Parts: sequence; C-alpha cells; structure tokens
Amino acid sequence: MGTKSALTQRLGVVAGFEDPRVDLEQYHTPPGLAAEIVHLADLQGDIERRRVLDLGCGTGMLALGTALRGPRSVIGIDLDRAALEAAVANEHRVGSTTSVSWVRADATRPPLAADGPTTVVMNPPFGAQAGNEHADRRFLRAAAALAGVSYSVHNGDSLSFLESFAADNGGRVTRAFAAECRLPATYEFHAESARTIDVEVVRIAWADD
Repeated sequence: MGTKSALTQRLGVVAGFEDPRVDLEQYHTPPGLAAEIVHLADLQGDIERRRVLDLGCGTGMLALGTALRGPRSVIGIDLDRAALEAAVANEHRVGSTTSVSWVRADATRPPLAADGPTTVVMNPPFGAQAGNEHADRRFLRAAAALAGVSYSVHNGDSLSFLESFAADNGGRVTRAFAAECRLPATYEFHAESARTIDVEVVRIAWADD
C-alpha cells in the first residue's frame, strides 16, 4: 500500500473539465481529497481484489486513484462523452496499474449486473442547480443497488441526513469525516476566482458481500 501523499502526487496530473456542464454540476475533485478517500477505502479493505465503480466519474480522478491500489477491476461511468475522453487521456498520464473501463451511461441507472464484491466511489452532484434537486439521493440509491459499500462526497453538515437516508435504504454510515474542498471559479456566474467549501465524506455499508 502506498502513502496518501504519494497518491496525491500521482493524481496531481489528472486534468479537469475543459468545458464543464453546469446542468451536471461538474467540478474537478481535488487530488488531495481524492487521495484521502481512496486511502481510507484501501485501509478498510474496500479496494484490493474488488470491483470498483466510480459513478459520475467525470475526468476520472477517483477511478484512477483506486486503480493504483490493486482492485480486481475499475469501471468509470459518466453521461458526458467529453469527460470520458478526458478520463482516457488522464489514465495515460497517471499510468494506472489496473486498466479502467470507461462507460458512457446514466450513472444513476448504470447498465451493470452484480459481479462479486463491489465498492462504489463517487463525488455526486449536490443537487444545487434547478431541475437537478436531490441528485445525490439518486446516486446513493444506485450505489445501494450495486455495491456492498460506498464512499461519497456531500455538502458539509449533512451527516445526520446521510445517516437517516442510509438507514431508510438498508445501509449504515460506518465512517465519516469533514473536509475542505477548494474550488476554482468554474462557471460564468462564479464571482470569486476560487472558494473553499465544506464537504462531508461518508462510508456506507449497504450489504454483506
């Protein structure tokens, strides 16, 4: 198992969105946060020799991080063709030890069947845009249907909601940590050059696998 700092450095070459789509709430996951999530998942035994799914993978940050930690397979799923093309290029930059399958599909209804022990990693939309409300709930339901465990990023101060939602859908929050996420200005309506937001990262155990 490599160090978290080494993983952060490897993921530092992952390029973000060239033309991000606001309707999909596309933001680049910072490499430090991605490394924190992947390292925790690895310590919990949730990556090695397991299938890993990155729902709404964007340009591949989380998928590529897990691909460096000995999974059985990795699949990144996203609706945006341009993001997946960037993910393929990023895979070459990172030099992952496990190849990633990139699938263009609705990540909340992925065209996948059960296939042994599975972990989901994801930084889903928070549902902040009109017409996209409660988007994170759809992603969590998809994770519950496909995986024994999931790791996901959410709005800060949402732990109580996440615990309740998990319980209502057959899961249980077993790990959680708060983090700060620095986001550069991404869309025209962003007035500041960058801002730091609080996020909540949770591990949810959905089933025994």
